[in-house]
Amino acid sequence: MIQDADILIAGGGLNGPALALALAQTGFSVAVIDARPAPARAEAGFDGRAYALALASKRLLSVLGLWQGVAAYSQPILRIVTTDGTTATGPSPFFLAFDHAEIEEGPMGFMLEDRFLYAAFLSAMEAEPRIRLISGASVEAQEVTATGVTVTLSTGVRLTGRLLVGCDGRQSGTATRAGIRRTGWGYGQTALVTAIDHERPHGGTAWQYFLPSGPLAILPLPGNRSSIVWSESDANAAAIQALPDADYLDALRPRFGDFLGGIALAGKRFTYPLSLSLAHSFVAPRVALVGDAAHGVHPIAGQGLNLGLRDVAALAEVLTLARRRGEDIGSPLVLQRYQQWRRFDSTLLAMGMDTVNQLFSNDNPVLRAGRDLGIGIVNALPGLRRGFIRQAAGLSGDLPKLLQGKPI
Repeated sequence: MIQDADILIAGGGLNGPALALALAQTGFSVAVIDARPAPARAEAGFDGRAYALALASKRLLSVLGLWQGVAAYSQPILRIVTTDGTTATGPSPFFLAFDHAEIEEGPMGFMLEDRFLYAAFLSAMEAEPRIRLISGASVEAQEVTATGVTVTLSTGVRLTGRLLVGCDGRQSGTATRAGIRRTGWGYGQTALVTAIDHERPHGGTAWQYFLPSGPLAILPLPGNRSSIVWSESDANAAAIQALPDADYLDALRPRFGDFLGGIALAGKRFTYPLSLSLAHSFVAPRVALVGDAAHGVHPIAGQGLNLGLRDVAALAEVLTLARRRGEDIGSPLVLQRYQQWRRFDSTLLAMGMDTVNQLFSNDNPVLRAGRDLGIGIVNALPGLRRGFIRQAAGLSGDLPKLLQGKPI
């Protein structure tokens, strides 16, 4: 069978390009199939969309040669403060505070806008001769044989490789065509996403308020600007999103508080429904799933992209080591190593965030007293708090080399 590339990647969001670059660094040829026109996204102006990159994810970007070009646009996360409360009573007196000074490695993470991160990925892919980027086309069909996999694109083009990787999101066509089923449910919540300007400096602090209607995250961006991820019930979110800008801000202010002074909208307003979606398997014959295609999680703690980059680092390492040993990279034995490395960890974290959301997204006085006590106890124990800090920074568990800042 003539191969168009060693590995075919369906999906060109962020995980797909990251995996392509990691694989190309170790000598694989890769084809990335992106349904969206790449240049339009790379040339977009400020729209408020940003990611909280854990320290381990920043290390991966450094090894891929990307961080040097985007570091100047990032905002270090120096402190994370978590508490609950209501719009009527304000924040609870019990809070959990993580400070980057409690670990030796530096900032726990960095905020970085989507436009800068994607543009860096696009530039790096275009400069890498081992990567072929096909934008404006989607995978319509896939066929697996004993020696490879062939995909048919919406343009009619057929491509053949030794392995197909689905980086195509929660509604992954790659997973569906491979017969991989999913488990999941909606939360009855919708995230309202935007960016704001504020009078006072944020000091590199990320805030996570747990309100009865859902969590509110205030995430620091460069300058006196923050990204907002605000969860409400589906009905409330739809009503709020329909409001004019001034009324939207009036709805946000009692939830936000006045600790950063006056606020004003700085970016576009987005919404997306919140749900949990877990693939029953991360692999199938000559198929592997990465990121949301494998596990779509609640945005509490902003771990979605970081989970995906953990998949990227693990899969790139498994495939690279397999090839060095002379193994077939698409064999069930090789792909099972990837699944064993990632499935338990990502499922456990997804269910943990699901539990936290259910525990905090209510106004039950008994549950409120229990969770406030728990927050206070963790905050008072430095050893336990340090463990949570390392978890937030992505430094715990069995880390692939790229997340340690080392080449494969």
